Amino acid sequence: MSSAAAKLPPFPRTPAEFARYRIWDCYGLLAWSRGASAKAAGPLRTIEDAYEAIRPQLERFAFERFCALLRLTPEDAPDIVRCLERRPNRLLGFMYVHATDVKVALGELDRWIKDGPMVGIYLPSSAQNVPCTHPNYEPIVRRAHELGAVIQQHTWFKTQGKDSAGESTPSELAELARRHPDITFVCVHAGGEWEKGIRAVRDCGNVVVETSGFDPTAGFIEMAVRELGANRIIFGSHAPSRSFGTELAKILGANISEADKIQIMGENFRRLLAPLLRRRGWSLT
Repeated sequence: MSSAAAKLPPFPRTPAEFARYRIWDCYGLLAWSRGASAKAAGPLRTIEDAYEAIRPQLERFAFERFCALLRLTPEDAPDIVRCLERRPNRLLGFMYVHATDVKVALGELDRWIKDGPMVGIYLPSSAQNVPCTHPNYEPIVRRAHELGAVIQQHTWFKTQGKDSAGESTPSELAELARRHPDITFVCVHAGGEWEKGIRAVRDCGNVVVETSGFDPTAGFIEMAVRELGANRIIFGSHAPSRSFGTELAKILGANISEADKIQIMGENFRRLLAPLLRRRGWSLT
């Protein structure tokens, strides 16, 4: 065992021990069985049900905030608004935004962020979308930035290359980020193949990487801290489709300092959200 590893503190076991990390989760999923969320079939009929189902785990690990990526449908909208407005100091809403229709996207930004309870946008990557280098992204990311929204872009490097033209990679996100040096972008999943993903965004100081989604292979966090700095990494749980324990252990088990872990687990995400939350009068504690 190396001397550095020998100095690692014991894993936290109680909510009080986890609380020192002040966890703000930037990538959570709330799935329920109605409307567009039919894939999550089961007894969870509303977003309220879905939140209550994972709340014991959030309390067990002393999460201060949990971010939910939410697909907006007319039938689900009232429940989403009600749930978010009841929990402004616990639940953070990120809206799915599709760049295929700029007019619709800009209207949704105003409705849900300027005049509503959302605090960020999530730009998916799939055959139904356009890549983040597409011109449609320009007015969308500029408007989101004007509103103070945090911008998350799903990214993935696949060994065999893209399955569809609408997918986005970290290299493409880096291209977008270079065009907008005043905007911070979240590289979701660090590109999946994280060694390539980290290198792809390394020279873009306005890109931070998110930690969830892929298998918890050794060395990820250590490389990210070494190449990017701890201030450019933010924690995501991918819950409930990934285990809280698995995703927390990526950071808690890494051979990095406690100060770096605290930055990654919550401090960096709070910093990104702070201007908008302060403007709304929401708590940062």
